[in-house]
Amino acid sequence: MSDTPMFPPITPELAKKRAELAPEPLAAFKAFSKAVFAPGALDAKTKQLIAVAVAHVTQCPYCIKGHTEGATRAGASGAEIMEAIWVAAEMRAGGAYAHATLALQTLESLHTHK
Repeated sequence: MSDTPMFPPITPELAKKRAELAPEPLAAFKAFSKAVFAPGALDAKTKQLIAVAVAHVTQCPYCIKGHTEGATRAGASGAEIMEAIWVAAEMRAGGAYAHATLALQTLESLHTHK
């Protein structure tokens, strides 16, 4: 096994390199992110809990870490964070189950056209 992590830590050097290579999109993304996570119809804690759940569905380790930290800073408890993760797990599993209708419809079509 290698001692190299699968997902490298975000270092100041890497952050600087990303900014140097595409400063305008980075600035736009930061502004967008700030606007999205600003309290509005949903409070900051709720938005961060949604982000924790979505991060688990998209399986982004950096987002999982960052939004878990953000949710905690916004006042979320460990139980609330774990419950958000379970909601994500159910939605991901539910999506697979719901899409079974496509496979069943295809099977039906294949059997009908023989």
